[in-house]
Amino acid sequence: MAFIKKLFLLAILLGSAAAGGMIYWTGQPIHGEPEAIDFNVKSGSSVRSAGKQMQEAGVPLNPWLFEILARITGKANKLKAGSYDIEAGKTPMDLLDKLVNGDFAFASLSIIEGWTFQQMRKVINSHPSIKHSTASMSDRELMRKVDADFAQPEGLFFPDTYLFAKGSNDLEIYQQAHASMLKKLNEAWANRNTLLPYKTAYEALTMASIIEKETGQKAERTLIASVFINRLRTGMLLQTDPTVIYGMGEQYKGKIRKHDLLTDTPYNTYTRAGLPPTPIALPGIASLTAAFNPAKSDALYFVAKGDGTSHFSDNLTEHNRAVNKYQR
Repeated sequence: MAFIKKLFLLAILLGSAAAGGMIYWTGQPIHGEPEAIDFNVKSGSSVRSAGKQMQEAGVPLNPWLFEILARITGKANKLKAGSYDIEAGKTPMDLLDKLVNGDFAFASLSIIEGWTFQQMRKVINSHPSIKHSTASMSDRELMRKVDADFAQPEGLFFPDTYLFAKGSNDLEIYQQAHASMLKKLNEAWANRNTLLPYKTAYEALTMASIIEKETGQKAERTLIASVFINRLRTGMLLQTDPTVIYGMGEQYKGKIRKHDLLTDTPYNTYTRAGLPPTPIALPGIASLTAAFNPAKSDALYFVAKGDGTSHFSDNLTEHNRAVNKYQR
């Protein structure tokens, strides 16, 4: 009888020691490295499998103890699959709460105003935190996946910085950027000045892309817009170099020659009247605003002054004087 009592007391002592050790372990930092450790938990993973995946990713964690912690807290079946990171100083309990709450690790991607769609695709395709499901698709296939009403993608994605959970599908970013551009474009179209020479919102978007590529100074966007609006109204050729460059594609080597200005392409606004058939870049909100709200002016010409600003002229004689002054 005395022996059984001793065993019972020993079991209590061992249990208390184990419980105390467990409590101590749950409150200790997992690692002290300055950099966070990234890891993934696959869909359908059990708590045991999740622990092993974290350990294999470099998290210095005892999977067995983590499983016990998850089970005694009743959270073993509440872990969410996804991409995570664990920062220095975080404890096993912090880690468990992170997985239960779906506190995913986030990354960001910046799409710059004035980029072409091909530049946007290149950056997305090379981003290390994105699942690349569209890299092998053609532009037309990608637009179908985005569920866009357009076959040609240029200009139809809003340049911005996008925050997303690591491991997100790249298609989600394209969908978000496209939806953002359509929202801003449709709002501007609904509130537009009906005297502007646009037949469709898409034409206004095309104009915004030209403004984006022509403008060195943000403050001049509305004046640049007024020049092109005035030319459209009077039937003048737009004669804007960025459209010529876009039409040249890979043949452009950093300089436009007279031969290039005379070579007809769908985007050569020196040889063809009106707007080009599509946008030529991804316009930002300032260029969109300028396309729908041009300055009130009679300007028909502008020339770069060499300091990042432009000189605007109402007639060809004044423009030629400005060209002689600033560029010759």
